[in-house]
Amino acid sequence: MSRASRLAYRAAKRAADPDRLIWERDGHDWPNRSASRFIRAAGLNLHVQEMGHGPVALLVHGTGASTHSWAALAPLLAGRFTVVAVDLPGHGFTDLPNSEGLSLPGMAGALSELIEVLGIYPEVAVGHSAGAAILARMCLNGQIAPSVLISLNGAFLPLHGLPVKLLTPVTRLLVSIPSVARLVAYRAADETAVRRLLDGTGSNLEPEGIELYRRLFSTPTHVAGALGMMANWRLDALELELGRLAPALVLIVADNDRTISPRDAARVCSRVPSARIVSLPGLGHLAHEEAPEMVADIIDQAVVAPRKRARS
Repeated sequence: MSRASRLAYRAAKRAADPDRLIWERDGHDWPNRSASRFIRAAGLNLHVQEMGHGPVALLVHGTGASTHSWAALAPLLAGRFTVVAVDLPGHGFTDLPNSEGLSLPGMAGALSELIEVLGIYPEVAVGHSAGAAILARMCLNGQIAPSVLISLNGAFLPLHGLPVKLLTPVTRLLVSIPSVARLVAYRAADETAVRRLLDGTGSNLEPEGIELYRRLFSTPTHVAGALGMMANWRLDALELELGRLAPALVLIVADNDRTISPRDAARVCSRVPSARIVSLPGLGHLAHEEAPEMVADIIDQAVVAPRKRARS
């Protein structure tokens, strides 16, 4: 078989793989598709979206999501920033790494290598849920030095109690069984199940958003990435180091968030002198998908404030 034939065969086999998202097959209608490209970093092919002009705003989604989470918010920010969003390792169209690559240090390391390859210096860091913890870890590691860290219902603090202590070993066991991810993905093909899961976050999404989550959750590799991230996640060290955060910290907190308790923001504020809370009434864990215009305005105001202080 000639080299061209071998490459064609591998491409056809890859395109037929039902366990993972394939850009040529599944990305034809992906939100903000024209801004997408693939970058090789940390031994992975990472799906990255870039748009806009101005200071760099790095956007990092949470567990189980992807760049689609910024579908409406990113274009709004692109009028003032160069927006860079990425599918985390094991999520969306980005490759699935080993278990260490799905940990908090592993995620932070992969994104650090990515921004080095891109040659960017984020002025603003915006993270949703676990994405906020990744950005905080990068700040503490000296991997990024933004003037502002925007947390959207950020998950900075470890959960406590006996059920939580049992959860991680159980999740690790589930991740070690390949058929589990396929079973979860099979169940998620049912839109009703996905809608029920999203309703549990306290957010009310449009049908288009629900369908994108259904496509993600019905993909075994994406499910494996999300489960692996949960199994390898540790926040104890981050909690102890939060007081060393250098950038101004803005905690955008939705009061109907059923995933991360809004009370956690007060605990974070007690550890971070620069932190302040901005409340969003009536919105849930996915507030930036429910009300992107409102969140964009808060981000814009939060970035202007540190600049004014720097000039004074």
